[in-house]
Amino acid sequence: MFIITNDDGINAEGIKALKEIITEDKVIIAPDRALSGCGHQVTTKEGITVTETKPQEYAISGTPADCVRLGISKIFPSATWVLSGINAGGNLGSDIHISGTVAAVREAAIHGLGAIAISHVIKYPQPINWDIAKKLSKKVLKKLLNKDLPKGCFWNVNLPPLDYVSNPDIVFCNPSIDPLPLNFKQEGNQYFYRGEYWQRKRTIDTDVDVCFSGNIAVSLISINGNLTHN
Repeated sequence: MFIITNDDGINAEGIKALKEIITEDKVIIAPDRALSGCGHQVTTKEGITVTETKPQEYAISGTPADCVRLGISKIFPSATWVLSGINAGGNLGSDIHISGTVAAVREAAIHGLGAIAISHVIKYPQPINWDIAKKLSKKVLKKLLNKDLPKGCFWNVNLPPLDYVSNPDIVFCNPSIDPLPLNFKQEGNQYFYRGEYWQRKRTIDTDVDVCFSGNIAVSLISINGNLTHN
């Protein structure tokens, strides 16, 4: 039984794609708006509005982590897995610390549920082909849902950019610990982040190198901070 969520919002193409490939019992519980980069923020000082937009689909006024908390405690407590994605953009290496997509599955793992985050690296201006994304996600989910997942851990999956895709391998690897490139554009007294995703360091055998080389990067990540492949 699955809770499906994301940080791109309930109307995002990625969550629709993930919904289509899950045939088992499921419920969609996702933010009512895009919250990319919100990290593991939770709502504790104000009420969270829950709106059933369709049968078994709920828009939440909170964060991805809020979605999981409400899902497993109030909306769908029989869930055994939380799937988050398919994120429109990568969540490689140090990205996991700011990603709402990853925060949702971290929250699930904290509560003892199976959890998988799926993100799709984009090489602009090339758009995501969601049919291919569904095919690749189905391939990796078939493997991970039947693989032992240690307690207190979750899977972080990154699909490669489409210009590399033919029949990519699934590669289990460590997340990169190298920082994203920092670059800011200044306009008056304001600074706008202009980091160049494709200029990040490609340390051999890390998820960045694996995914940038055209394969599906899968990392096993522990909630206690250990980053290890399996």
